[in-house]
Amino acid sequence: MRVLLTGAFGNVGTSALEALLVGGHQVRCFDVRNKANERTARRYQGRCEVHWGDLRSADDVAAAVRDQDVVIHLAFIIPKMSVTGVESERRPDWARAINVEGTRHLVEAMLAQPTPPKLIFSSSVHVYGRTQNHQPPLTADDPVDPLEHYSKHKIECEEMIRASGLTWAILRFAAAMPLDIRPDTGMFDVPLENRMEYVHTRDVGLALLHAATSETIWGKTLLIGGGPRCQYHFREIAQTILEGMGVGMLPEEAFSRVQFCTDWMDTAESQRLLDYQRRDLTHYVREMQAVLGWRIPLIRRFRPLVRWWLLRQSPYYRDAHRAGKRRQVPGTVV
Repeated sequence: MRVLLTGAFGNVGTSALEALLVGGHQVRCFDVRNKANERTARRYQGRCEVHWGDLRSADDVAAAVRDQDVVIHLAFIIPKMSVTGVESERRPDWARAINVEGTRHLVEAMLAQPTPPKLIFSSSVHVYGRTQNHQPPLTADDPVDPLEHYSKHKIECEEMIRASGLTWAILRFAAAMPLDIRPDTGMFDVPLENRMEYVHTRDVGLALLHAATSETIWGKTLLIGGGPRCQYHFREIAQTILEGMGVGMLPEEAFSRVQFCTDWMDTAESQRLLDYQRRDLTHYVREMQAVLGWRIPLIRRFRPLVRWWLLRQSPYYRDAHRAGKRRQVPGTVV
């Protein structure tokens, strides 16, 4: 099968690419050209076709879509750790031009083909908004309440795809962290008691592989998560990862108290149709440690310095620390 994979050299993109190649498919990779993506592309040289381009260019997109059977659309500007170096919430108009208008270019190019390919669109659990006061788990039929530009873009794209006339499937992903984890200030935005479902990036890749060849998912919106054994409170996730890195758990005041847009998900239907849930958080930590390699002993050796540096990245810790200092000064009004 000929598969166009947009955002092919990102976190989930490389997992999907590896799964598709193992599955024997012809993969055309579409992504923006930069140094990070070029390094990743070299790992797959000779095994896939690479189309460098920009979703904002209708011509680039049309060339990539030509003669494909299935399109897996992953490319999107995200709130944190974007490969572009720009976050969706800092430049929402720029992000929308890529996320929404880029998806529009993709849909139009697909409809222009003599035989339009099928479309698999990657959405997110973020579209539900803050749900910690609700009874879990989330289902595909629950109402959406997108709060940030990123999730609003996802919903706009979902609606566009449903109305397009294409054969489509929408997959809403749980938290799928990259194996080459980097310090991300976004982790401090999640309260420690927030429910969060984890899904291994390689399991997402497997789900996308099985989706591409499925006869039963079309016209469905499916939730892609790790299943009941991957349903945690964020405290468990943060502690497991930070201890696995050699950093150790950070103090509670480093984390937000405002609900974050994640939750546990009902993945029974997606697992029945796509059979992808293989791994849990312990698998992730082992693979993360293998990627970090020689850096873990260094992190442990300089642990106080690393912890100090990480805590400096938390606005909540800085605010709590400043408030504590003010309380120690006689006569200070807090």
